[in-house]
Amino acid sequence: MTHRQRTEENERRVLSPLACLAAESRGRQRPEEEDDLRTCFQRDVDRIVHSKAFRRLKHKTQVFLRPEGDHYRTRMTHTLEVDRIARTIARGLGLNEDLVEAAALGHDLGHTPFGHAGERVLAEMLPGGFHHNIQSLRVVDLLEKDGEGLNLTYEVRRGILCHTGSDQAETMEGQLLRLADRIAYINADIDDALRGGIIFPMDIPIHLQQLLGYTYSQRINTLTLDVIAASEDAGAIRQTPEIGAAMEELRQFMFEMVYRNPLAKGEEGKAQDMIRRLFAYYAQHQDELPEEFQSIREREGALRAVADYIAGMTDSYAVEKFGDLFLPAAWTVK
Repeated sequence: MTHRQRTEENERRVLSPLACLAAESRGRQRPEEEDDLRTCFQRDVDRIVHSKAFRRLKHKTQVFLRPEGDHYRTRMTHTLEVDRIARTIARGLGLNEDLVEAAALGHDLGHTPFGHAGERVLAEMLPGGFHHNIQSLRVVDLLEKDGEGLNLTYEVRRGILCHTGSDQAETMEGQLLRLADRIAYINADIDDALRGGIIFPMDIPIHLQQLLGYTYSQRINTLTLDVIAASEDAGAIRQTPEIGAAMEELRQFMFEMVYRNPLAKGEEGKAQDMIRRLFAYYAQHQDELPEEFQSIREREGALRAVADYIAGMTDSYAVEKFGDLFLPAAWTVK
């Protein structure tokens, strides 16, 4: 018996009957030989962590555009926080942590530079729209490894795709990712907004603090434990009505006080204008797209290739390309 087979046998003995077992995965788009050491979901974790798209997340905006300071979240740190919350919930429910981890680490790989501000521009410019969850799946299926993709398992791919939007993953592990993502970003954004002086502790409604907690860690703990308690005997991922309503009220508070706050979002207009101009430029100068996007241009059209190129940019790379294309270079005498 290989190490992988021992792990798969342990999953059968230890995990909940509702868990998705690695040995029962629906497999990959392209069949591969199994690994002697790692289960299929463990291999997916490694493939995502070692991908170029994952490394770029550290230079992509979460909420605040290019904040001054080392402690504000980036898309990378958000991803890691989602991973930890999702795995804690999975452990509490006896679900497959490896599957949860892979989906969590891959869920935002398709996010644009400048966060949702960039996503809104690409949705406007690309015929048919643009959604970061669909783009994340496109990254792992097609864009990584020079067009080969990562060839992930069906269950991980569905977890990535269904972490937002109307579609629902078939597995409990995929379903819990949606709540873990929301728990992570609401509370992290409160933490960053407090650090940035956008809001102050007394701004958060007192009844929500009394119910959910007065600190970042208290709120995370309350929300995470509530999901575990509400889901244990339900056969589905749930929140209790009281806590679920409170979290939604907290989310609406963040929209009113932070997500639409000119102080927090004052630079978004500039970032969006930058993305629009980059998109228009490359749509008119298609031959200047990098070589790896030329095959996409031939198969799916220039606008699709331009969207893929821009979506993969980090904030700093987008600014650099904009400067190269639209700002005059310094003139020197040699």
